[in-house]
Amino acid sequence: MKRLDLPLTIDKRLLYCIYFAFAILAFLTIALFVFQVMHGDDYVRLATENRLRVIRLSPQRGTIFDANQIPLAVSISTFSIQGYPLSMQSEETIQRIASFLGKHGIVKRPEDLKETLKSQYTVPYRSVTLVNNLTLAQMATIVADPEFPQELVPVSQWRRVYPAGEVMAHVVGYVGSINKEELKRYGSRGYQGGDEIGKSGVEAKFEHLLRGNFGGEAIEVDARGRLVRKLDFKPSEPGKDVVLTLDLIAQQKVSELMKGKKGGVIVMDVQRGDVVVLYSSPSYDPNPLAWGLRDFEWRALTKDLSYPMMNRVIGGLYSPASTFKIVAAIAGLAEGVITPKTTFYCPGYLEVGNRKFRCVRPHGREDIVGALRDSCNVFFFQLGLKLGVDVLSDWAYRLGFGRPTGISLPGEATGNLAGRKWKKDTFGESWYLGDTANYVIGQGFLLVTPIQLARAYAAVANGGFLPRPRLIEAEGLDGEEISIDDKVLSVIRKGLEEVVKSGTGRAAGAYGVKVAGKTGTAQTSRGKNDALFVGYAPADSPKYVIVVLLEEGESGGRAVAPLAGEILAYLLKERGE
Repeated sequence: MKRLDLPLTIDKRLLYCIYFAFAILAFLTIALFVFQVMHGDDYVRLATENRLRVIRLSPQRGTIFDANQIPLAVSISTFSIQGYPLSMQSEETIQRIASFLGKHGIVKRPEDLKETLKSQYTVPYRSVTLVNNLTLAQMATIVADPEFPQELVPVSQWRRVYPAGEVMAHVVGYVGSINKEELKRYGSRGYQGGDEIGKSGVEAKFEHLLRGNFGGEAIEVDARGRLVRKLDFKPSEPGKDVVLTLDLIAQQKVSELMKGKKGGVIVMDVQRGDVVVLYSSPSYDPNPLAWGLRDFEWRALTKDLSYPMMNRVIGGLYSPASTFKIVAAIAGLAEGVITPKTTFYCPGYLEVGNRKFRCVRPHGREDIVGALRDSCNVFFFQLGLKLGVDVLSDWAYRLGFGRPTGISLPGEATGNLAGRKWKKDTFGESWYLGDTANYVIGQGFLLVTPIQLARAYAAVANGGFLPRPRLIEAEGLDGEEISIDDKVLSVIRKGLEEVVKSGTGRAAGAYGVKVAGKTGTAQTSRGKNDALFVGYAPADSPKYVIVVLLEEGESGGRAVAPLAGEILAYLLKERGE
């Protein structure tokens, strides 16, 4: 058969173009394969040959400052020893490394090293941290040893230090090694075993700002672990600084006054909500926690029955006792149940049902100002029964009780406003008049936090604004207006001034500053009474609100009012405000 030679037509030229395009595509595919897949294989090969080292570079954590730019949490440079899982597979290698570390005073049993490798393992060529917190002198001695194992590498790292120690522990918090639960929760954010993470306080709340971003360096080494070439490098990015509203010097003063006592103190700007002092006693030193406690030390700390790690100011739940009487006073006046001239007779007790509810002493006839001044229970029993628990709890909620204040710290408690539904759900019982009698004087089922009390009294002092406690300077001002006639608040303020002028809180006014406030003595199941003072100063132009609570302090007037007065005087005089 004769072959036909077709002329070169446009269709044939198009076909050649298509062939050429496919050739170009095939070439590009091969190039991509060579430059990506084959280079990837090189990395795998280097890892398999134990010649690839990927070192994770930790960032410098942001500094936490007080309001005067005094550092409260800083990062210092230390050293760690890291190792590579692929290089440490054999029992002989593990034993050799354990012996080498032991020679330099670092006790790491072979089983400890195995557990560390297992817990931090991601890929064979990525280093894991075997030893932390070495000084430059220690590291120099270890690296200079001719027997330094080629499976190990020295790495500079940042570690946390808290210069203020226990004075700021409950606010600043501490960092520690990430645990398995945290790794599951935050692993998607780039955390790995061996990383540090904020465990409490500001360190935990603002972890996302303080942490920074990790860097890394990939290198090729020879059979003896010596550098052959650098393959890649990415610098770490330091975390952002955080500035608090707290005053370290004032906090130190409060810590000295609270030495040997159990309780809490908070001082807050009545207008802005800036927290100037927030101290819980007893406290703890966060430095050992950040650098690593042994198991028995951690158990001793967490099982201490004085609960040094609990922030009593935001997480402690207490009966507010007579400091809660301002709720009934505001509700009674605002709801029109009483007027400033209304009086009730106090014979020293009030019979409710078949039970006598007692006052501290017979007061005779009292109006609202006198009842606040003398802390007359009988006046408030009668007012509370007229209002009823529903109205009382509604006004308590408006004043910030039974809900978080929104302070930028983890672990804030909500408190318990109790009430009819709560009692029915909890105990399967109805609410009785006797429950209301207890409720109105801040006892019974009612539980609040000290910071909630500070917020409520700030609203009384500033004219009805419930500020959100502000702990971080970068945070905006926030809060909510409470609809209360200023005539109502002026009556309450007059009563609180009388408390310090001639009533149960006279000791708070002994420091040359005009203070207004309320004492409280709360019965507890522990046998001894808790003692409180809540107030503000100067009384005629309020700047600061304060809450001082002493567990088992017995008397708000005798034990706590003097502390509150001294602290307020210090802030207003020493700081020139």
